Amino acid sequence: MTGVKVGELTESVLAAGAIAGVVVLSPLLHRWYRSWGATEQELQEGLPGDGQVPNPRIETTRAMTISAPAERIWPWLVQMGQGRGGLYSYEMLENLIGSDIHNADQILPEHQQLQVGDKVRLGPEGYPFFTVVDLEPNRALVLAGGPQPPDEDAVLWSWAFVLQEGSPASTRLIIRNRTDYPSSPANWLIWRVFTDPIAFVMERKMLRSIKERAESVPARSEPQVQRLSGSARGGEL
Repeated sequence: MTGVKVGELTESVLAAGAIAGVVVLSPLLHRWYRSWGATEQELQEGLPGDGQVPNPRIETTRAMTISAPAERIWPWLVQMGQGRGGLYSYEMLENLIGSDIHNADQILPEHQQLQVGDKVRLGPEGYPFFTVVDLEPNRALVLAGGPQPPDEDAVLWSWAFVLQEGSPASTRLIIRNRTDYPSSPANWLIWRVFTDPIAFVMERKMLRSIKERAESVPARSEPQVQRLSGSARGGEL
């Protein structure tokens, strides 16, 4: 087994442990992990996509500063999805459930075209997927899960990726999830006890991976041909 594979396996084992710990401790940690990295202002401000789920039972707002302008981050967001650029999280864990995710370490020109109405898949046909409901280049990508148009009796889930430039060389990437589900003990168990903490661990890795990728591209190079070094692919938990 190569060093990269050993590193990926170790990272995945540690991530699985983190998931188990966050699930067990979620009653104590949920305020922290639902706002990981976000400022008080970011938690309070309205963001694109909020109207997709006007009365969420769960809302998370997580953020990270990336030392790159928005236009260097945007291509990584546009190509997300199964069968596209991947989800930049723990690939091995995702593929344990058959998601067939392969995270790209370069900009893929063939997946840079995205429009409202397109699907962003989490796995092959039959797996959950999101629909693009709003898209503003270099500013916001809003995905919605559940039926389109929304059905009040179904699980509704919005997933918004918002870029806010603080300076020419620094951008905040804010990810907001808003989820509503029909009230039942089973739904409470699925979404609050399991999905909510699991999504935190996976999304935190996504944020860090997007940061590594966007910052790895030198300011004057062409992102279409830039690849990450082996060290940049490793990431952190």
